Amino acid sequence: MNIQITRLAIVLLSVLMMAGPLQAEKLLPSQEVLLAKPVTLAANQIVARVIRIEFPVGFKTPKHIHEGPGPRYVLMGKVKIVDKDGERVYHPGEVFWETGEPMLAENAADTETVLLIFEMTPQKTQERTGRIVIQPK
Repeated sequence: MNIQITRLAIVLLSVLMMAGPLQAEKLLPSQEVLLAKPVTLAANQIVARVIRIEFPVGFKTPKHIHEGPGPRYVLMGKVKIVDKDGERVYHPGEVFWETGEPMLAENAADTETVLLIFEMTPQKTQERTGRIVIQPK
């Protein structure tokens, strides 16, 4: 009888030990690298910003540059980017790298397009805060 209880205890303990890590794995958040890129910054002191930008239906930027490079993440809608590498449309959940070279951006959706811009600029650049909404002309 003692041998059976000992064996049962060992089996139960083994099951509990295996279930613990399995439960812990279920509680961990999932993670996916969307973009990894080495960056050489123009200055040692930078200002890093996260900017939410909303493009109304039909909006298209003029040709422009950004002082700071960085990733851009599409939250909703579609954005068409035209730069020296060509033309590409990005969808929700996609990331693209903006180099600081001249480019155009256009809302390519039938609804509002929303992006998160992660920008790294020299510290001398005037601080911008808050929500940015670009209105069509």
